[in-house]
Amino acid sequence: MFLRLALLAPLIFLAACVQSNGGTGLSPPSTATLRISSWNVEFLAEKDGTGCEPRAPEDYAAMRRISDGLDADVIAFQEAENVTAAIRVFDPARYTIVMEERAGAPSGTCGGKHPEAQVIRQAVGFAVRKGIDFERHPDVTTLMLGNPQLRSGVDITLRPKGKAAIRLLGIHLKSGCFAGSEAKACPVLLDQIPALEAWIDAAARGPDRFVVLGDWNRRLALPGDAVSQDIDDAEPANADLHLADEGKAPGCDPRYDSFIDHIVLDKRAAADLSGFSETLYASGQKHYSDHCPVAVTLRR
Repeated sequence: MFLRLALLAPLIFLAACVQSNGGTGLSPPSTATLRISSWNVEFLAEKDGTGCEPRAPEDYAAMRRISDGLDADVIAFQEAENVTAAIRVFDPARYTIVMEERAGAPSGTCGGKHPEAQVIRQAVGFAVRKGIDFERHPDVTTLMLGNPQLRSGVDITLRPKGKAAIRLLGIHLKSGCFAGSEAKACPVLLDQIPALEAWIDAAARGPDRFVVLGDWNRRLALPGDAVSQDIDDAEPANADLHLADEGKAPGCDPRYDSFIDHIVLDKRAAADLSGFSETLYASGQKHYSDHCPVAVTLRR
């Protein structure tokens, strides 16, 4: 049985996802570039059959194949219960897991398609390729607004050998205010933006290029979006930001024509940008998360 599964695994992976640019994402690591990805893994639980998106072992295995196929140097992830849950998807032989320290206060049942399931912790983190030196900074708890249910930001600086250092902030903002300011969730998300802008401005004054990435829960590419305008003011000069998915439409779910998962680069990082991609589930294939991974490639 083990031999049969081993032989089938590559075929299952190729059926599970394809790259929007037509590739499989299986190219060997490059020493000349840096690949940065983000994936909301939707209520990723430590134990089988738990959480608001209960999964079986084969689901975790399929998600592991997808994360391996990203071939990323670092993956920002959202909605993982804890480190044990994260390593079910992000191979601990390949990646070091860093997660926010916020304990959270999950309670109640999920409703929807799993009304009896218990809500689990949803946390932000990074999977950093082993062999890449990095420094962890204090979590950006100002994004929580004093509410343990709101996520903090995870703040690290990568120092990859032979490449320029880069600072990364992984975030997951309040859901429900995808555009405008009238939705019920908007006062909360809009209150998070000054804290985010303060981090951006401080990083823009710092010595290293930076990227803010994750589930913004906001369609930043919409014309005149207030959040985008607030943070992208070029003051300081390196806060002249670039939205990696600008001008591109997502293919993950036909119901949505604008990304909410974003990789936003400062002026220095944007000068190194050489590509953006979205990893898609194959037509008719199970969606292992309600989000698809996105990624950028930097020249150094």
